[in-house]
Amino acid sequence: LDPQKVQRQLTTNVLTAGTLSAPSEQILNRCGLASEFKRKPKKVISKIHGGLVGVSESDRLYVLAELSFLFADKSGDRSYYLAAAVYAYGFLFPQDPSVIPGRFDPRTRVAVDLYNRGIAEGLTSSSGTEVTLQSGIHQLPFGKLFIHLDQSEFRWGSYKLARFKQAALLDVRGLRNRYRWSGIGAPLNAHIEPGEDTIDAAFALVDADTRVAVTILLRFDEVIDGLRRGNIQGNLELYTTDEATSVTIDGEEVPLEFELSSALSYSLEGSSFYKFELQGLLKGDLDFSVFRPLNAKRFRDDVILSAPYIPGRIPVVLIHGTKSSPARWAEMINELQNDRTLWGRYQFWLFTYPTGNPILYSGGILSEALSRVVAAFDPEGKDHSLRRMVLIGHSQGGLLAKLQVIESGTRFWDNSITLPLEELEISPEAKKLLKRAMFFEPLPFVEGVIFIATPHGGSYVAASWRGRLARRFISISDTVMEPLEELLAADAYSEAARSMKNVPKSIDNMDPEN
Repeated sequence: LDPQKVQRQLTTNVLTAGTLSAPSEQILNRCGLASEFKRKPKKVISKIHGGLVGVSESDRLYVLAELSFLFADKSGDRSYYLAAAVYAYGFLFPQDPSVIPGRFDPRTRVAVDLYNRGIAEGLTSSSGTEVTLQSGIHQLPFGKLFIHLDQSEFRWGSYKLARFKQAALLDVRGLRNRYRWSGIGAPLNAHIEPGEDTIDAAFALVDADTRVAVTILLRFDEVIDGLRRGNIQGNLELYTTDEATSVTIDGEEVPLEFELSSALSYSLEGSSFYKFELQGLLKGDLDFSVFRPLNAKRFRDDVILSAPYIPGRIPVVLIHGTKSSPARWAEMINELQNDRTLWGRYQFWLFTYPTGNPILYSGGILSEALSRVVAAFDPEGKDHSLRRMVLIGHSQGGLLAKLQVIESGTRFWDNSITLPLEELEISPEAKKLLKRAMFFEPLPFVEGVIFIATPHGGSYVAASWRGRLARRFISISDTVMEPLEELLAADAYSEAARSMKNVPKSIDNMDPEN
């Protein structure tokens, strides 16, 4: 035989091919139940549940898990999905520790998957669109399952987790790799909704369109005794990666199964970020009506988080380029957040800005935003990792990042303005904005800067006919123009005054001759 065909015969199971695995087939054949199962599956499952002579409890639980899942798939009876989860849990975590399956037993991973998929399918709504998480009594083929769920499990900082979908049923597009952390528990994706009177500073900058990777664990009490009685007690627990990546079951630390890739992809599906890209280039003052009301606040905050701030993790701030948005970092975020060597050491932040405005103006916004966020998250300066920040800038974003680590002195100012800032008779607001945009000092909490395709010496695209054409359609923010008007009235002989009708936009700033 073809070795691959033999391997398939040995490793096929109900989850991969919709047929029983070799260990389950062997038990049915040994007990003379194979033909009867095809005709009367419920009767055979009930017979095996009652006990089989010459078959160990461990073997019996495994075959029951697979038979129940197969019957649930074919019949649509979701009570058998939950039964499969109960049997698989009993196989994996027996009350007698001497019969715990070995790590080389091929049934171990299949049983974990049967448990994970069993609880997800068993709790899925009748419409099949969402997983319903609530306390209640569920009918099992052999009795009843009592599920207990504390409502506090739905709390995620300032938000409430809601509208859960199975990660296993979602296709992922737009990402090269789909990652799943192997472990126990059913990976879900959850929407977030505003909590009631919940204030958590760590979640203040989390984007409201974020989809959160959630894992549910249904912890069964004394499964073997419960199977005999016909009543199973289960406690439903919800976990996010910022809360825990493993749990303790019967004294053993067990990893939780998560899927971050589908949550990331789900967050970006139809995201308002894409509307931001062209508007961000052409309009210095964005029209936030194109975004959801909750998102408008997030965009005005400039720094956006897809997960809460966690003390002890180094922030990596991703700064996008021209006619771009934070969505363009999806590929890199997918790789970095799924690198288990990096996990727990870093947190990824996003900076967004209208990319048509002058680069110095946007650089000043970035400096102010980062300083504000650091002060808000750690006002007492206790988090050393927060002060080891790394900035990663792509294209124009790299120029903004560079401004955070240089000592400019008065060079930017002297290039354009004749009088010192202190001698100008302008409003305090205008003076504050000009100071922010013209004078830069290294941010003390930034430890490293990484540049990706950054035009340090200018961009040939900005100097080309495409750049000249693009600049005609770009408007500069009124927030920039108003203080400039004050400045030019106070210093009419400056270089800036003579070129007022050609106030440089970001495209101009990136011309090699600028």
